[in-house]
Amino acid sequence: MNWLLVVLGAVVGAPLRYLTDRAVQSRQDSVFPWGTFTVNVTGCLTLGLLTGAAAAGAASSHLQLLLGTGLCGALTTYSTFSYETLRLAEAGAVRHAAANVVASVAACLGAAFAGAALADALWA
Repeated sequence: MNWLLVVLGAVVGAPLRYLTDRAVQSRQDSVFPWGTFTVNVTGCLTLGLLTGAAAAGAASSHLQLLLGTGLCGALTTYSTFSYETLRLAEAGAVRHAAANVVASVAACLGAAFAGAALADALWA
């Protein structure tokens, strides 16, 4: 049952990542990888909220598997973030590469903490 929950979450998360990335990137006239940035921050916010809900007893282990491991695992992408950062650096866009690293780490951590704080406000 557990693996099925992970698979079901991933079935939604992977296409959602792809479609969100394409939609966001198509609206940008920049080499900065806004699509990947968006899905990673959204996933971190979701995971922070879910983690806070679980800590407060408002989210079951099944929901954690479905949304945390499955959906967020497939939605977020460290490998694409790394590849795009490397691609920017190799293309000579070193400032964009550095901005991607700093902004992604800061925004993703901030989103996770914000999600946990929101969960605490809702369920504690």
